Amino acid sequence: MFNWRLVFSTMGMLTTLEALFMLVPTFTAWWYHEPDLGAWIVSSAITWFSSWWMLLAGRHAERRVSEREGYVIVASVWLVYSLFGMLPFWLSGALPSITDAWYETMAGFTTTGSTVFTDVAAQTHSILLWRSLMQWIGGMGIIVLSVAILPMFGLGGMQLYSAEVTGVSYEKLSPRIADTAKHMWVTYILLTLSEGVLLWLFGMNKFDAVCHSLATISTGGFATHNDSVMSYGPAIQWTILLFMLLSGINFTQLIYALRGKPQRLLKDEETKWYIGACLIAGVVLSAGLLAHTHLWSSIRIGLFTAVATITSTGFVAADYMIWPPVLWVIVLFLMFTGGASGSTSGGLKWVRIAIFAKSAHAEIKRRIHPNAVVPVRFNGVTVREQTTSNIVAFMFFYALIIGLGTLWFCGCGIGFDESLGIAVSMIGNVGVSIGQWGSSGCYAAMPAAGKWVATLIMLIGRLEIFTVLLLFSRSLWKK
Repeated sequence: MFNWRLVFSTMGMLTTLEALFMLVPTFTAWWYHEPDLGAWIVSSAITWFSSWWMLLAGRHAERRVSEREGYVIVASVWLVYSLFGMLPFWLSGALPSITDAWYETMAGFTTTGSTVFTDVAAQTHSILLWRSLMQWIGGMGIIVLSVAILPMFGLGGMQLYSAEVTGVSYEKLSPRIADTAKHMWVTYILLTLSEGVLLWLFGMNKFDAVCHSLATISTGGFATHNDSVMSYGPAIQWTILLFMLLSGINFTQLIYALRGKPQRLLKDEETKWYIGACLIAGVVLSAGLLAHTHLWSSIRIGLFTAVATITSTGFVAADYMIWPPVLWVIVLFLMFTGGASGSTSGGLKWVRIAIFAKSAHAEIKRRIHPNAVVPVRFNGVTVREQTTSNIVAFMFFYALIIGLGTLWFCGCGIGFDESLGIAVSMIGNVGVSIGQWGSSGCYAAMPAAGKWVATLIMLIGRLEIFTVLLLFSRSLWKK
């Protein structure tokens, strides 16, 4: 029998965390004497009382998480967090439309980074901080955060962690999954603090440094200015580029490197594919820009655009829609890729791309030598057939959702090329797209029907498809 009490109990604990996070922008509104302070107090109170209602409904729940409960909790928490997270936008009048408030919130928690604000710079400090904070919470994962603290309530988190973590597989840093989650969050916080300090030292004001650091490490891309990071100097752009690159690496490998074992990171095959793709794409874009700007600017802008797109961060250092069409088409292709598994990036992930490419190469060899045994190896280990099948299925559904999304957006009156760009951007959690929704990443003009479907695609992409699709599987709900 499905353990609904456990779901309510867990959701109550997680929503309590969201209420605590809301106190940060509430204090910010008070500090800057902003008119939306009342909206923040009411939003925090509603979230807090709702969490206690859920805890009350989940009293005496059996402390055991099966796969069914795990998938339901993981999928539901993003919806519940977005439901309460949209309240400040709506109650303050910053986004009086429920559709727009829901879109902005889902784009935040899923780290998609697309926005419906036509004038970001005109928003209050508290609203801007909440946008960045949502991405930071969603970047490492609400569930990974919860797994780090749920054991104190007597609740195990292995099923939650395995349902939410990105990539083909996951690796534990210690026997206890809660310790692994804690190590990941400590590293996440250290990277955020490090970038924030550097941005401040290079001339960014303290508030903007905090917001951009939160949005970079989460690979979210919400900025505090309408032109993203175009108006900042080279030192700040290089700093953001570096931390985007780091955030696209598997956090387990980063932790081993910080522990004095950099050889694991250097030998990791997925990291090589990821870094290599960033460099190659950066060189190609830089070469294409040489005719329009001088050498060093082209290198910086080319690398920045490549890394921002591949990691699905979506920060913009230059308006790529005014470049030659071949370059922004390259940017569109890069939106498919993503960073490494176990990172905060969206997209397909390079472990899938690499294994898929190796499998294709092995198939060619088998055609030439029908009797030969040609194993596919990754990191020196033979890839299991089940893993390959998983990757093929993932890519099939990924392409199917892009196709259906493109069809839907075309039905909303959007052109084909822009519809394709939106679908790819939403499922990869990139944010920026091509055409009208290009470098600005502003989707205010999108029809309401398009916005609701876009938020669904964002969620499916953030949870890597299967976690959402399994909820509609009859076999999952059988006893």
